[in-house]
Amino acid sequence: MPTTAPRVFSGIQPDAPAHIGNYLGAIRNWAREQDRYNNIFCIVDLHSLTLPIDPATLREQRLVLAATLLASGIDPHKSALFLQSDIPAHSELAWILECLTPMGWLERMTQFKERSARLGTERVGTGLFTYPALMAADILLYDTNVVPVGEDQRQHIEYTRDLAKRINQRFGEIFVIPEALIKEAGARIMGLDDPEAKMSKSIAASSPGHAVMIIDSPDDIRRKFARAQTDAEPAVRFPAGPGVTNLLEIYRTVRELGWEQVKEEFAGKPYSELKRGVAEAVIEALRPIQERYREIRQDDAGLRRTLKESAERLAPIANATLTRVQQAVGLR
Repeated sequence: MPTTAPRVFSGIQPDAPAHIGNYLGAIRNWAREQDRYNNIFCIVDLHSLTLPIDPATLREQRLVLAATLLASGIDPHKSALFLQSDIPAHSELAWILECLTPMGWLERMTQFKERSARLGTERVGTGLFTYPALMAADILLYDTNVVPVGEDQRQHIEYTRDLAKRINQRFGEIFVIPEALIKEAGARIMGLDDPEAKMSKSIAASSPGHAVMIIDSPDDIRRKFARAQTDAEPAVRFPAGPGVTNLLEIYRTVRELGWEQVKEEFAGKPYSELKRGVAEAVIEALRPIQERYREIRQDDAGLRRTLKESAERLAPIANATLTRVQQAVGLR
């Protein structure tokens, strides 16, 4: 890892296989910018406990995600890739941050309000309410400079910054104040079955046609795109509706083209041709990733070693931050 470059922390939940929205909006950029930043990539398995998940499924999904990230170009010699639960400082700092957070700050979090309204407060765990404090601990433990996130996570980064400033003002300069890095291109890939909703692993769990997973077979990818929602028009027209716009955005981002090129290629074409074109572009982009993924999964013991080695390298940084906080609040 470059030691003088800005330190970047990126976290992703292993609650389901990563989808193309994750890849185009985040993972591809992570892999490409490894020489630019001092990167820490965290599989945030503790966050997965905020919603019900089968233990065996969680164990497997951690390996699926780790192998997917490595197959997508994350280099463990350039970047750190580890399991959140392998470094206990995440949980220890999160508790202290929860105690120093006004409850009103957490009650304003949009993600909690939306999920609790949908599921009911009797069906969501307290961890969903305190989720932002654990996310803040993830970031602040490593003196993080930059956090690449989607627009939907901006509020959590603002909370992290506000909390870090509050603690610094009260106890002295303990934390580095992180900055959010919001990527625009490809950052909002929408669901194939509902182009008004951002592509989501949680929605895909109950609606398989919602998202294309990075490890989906070519036949599955073609089938999902063939069923994708389009518009009432008989062919591609501009301005296009949300369903067609989403397909065009996926194609544009996968192929890394300008909008004018995409419009010229598909204007007036039937939706069946658009769907085939998008599906084949995605299949081609994912082919080398899927081949590398299969190779990595042939040695799960080696995959676990890679994760442990990164955790061992990072633990001293996390523990040093935790010690500073413990000393400040009177625990040491």
